[in-house]
Amino acid sequence: MVFQSPSLFPWLTARENCAVGVDKVYPRASRAERQDVVEYYLERVGLADAMDKPAADLSNGMKQRVGIARAFALSPKLLLLDEPFGMLDSLTRWELQEVLMEVWDRTKVTAICVTHDVDEAILLADRVVMMTNGPQATIGKIVDVDLPRPRSRKALLEHPDYYLYREQVLNFLEEYEHGARPRTQPKPADKAIAAE
Repeated sequence: MVFQSPSLFPWLTARENCAVGVDKVYPRASRAERQDVVEYYLERVGLADAMDKPAADLSNGMKQRVGIARAFALSPKLLLLDEPFGMLDSLTRWELQEVLMEVWDRTKVTAICVTHDVDEAILLADRVVMMTNGPQATIGKIVDVDLPRPRSRKALLEHPDYYLYREQVLNFLEEYEHGARPRTQPKPADKAIAAE
């Protein structure tokens, strides 16, 4: 699981935070093999020079990278990502999206990624599941994204079907006002509240 906000042990280094899970998942691997896994994923998320810094001394973006590296390093069967790139600048976000796609290409891990970014959803997903709003949210619409892999942002933008997928998602968002089914006729009480 990769949370929206970084979730690390602040007294451990980036390397130690990543190693906690790796040590549990690969108990039969040698210490050197486990360290190789940790270092590989920390390097992939751009933290080669910060592996030995305590988590408390890392920026929020760097902490989020450690969380992403830690999740990837566990070779999970199911990867849950809750807005994992939300706290990152655009360039880092794009780099980590590439890492996620590379890991998926290598491992074929099932990944569920919550995002509010339409382009990110189409880039990463084979299926975009749009939810309605509210405490009783349901699946509003599913769009199967049948675009070739491996994907890159440039190839995606040049693909003629990209804009069709984007239009379907945006139409859903517009129609349901971010998932809330609009009423055809507001009740008189609603009109009074809206006028206030």
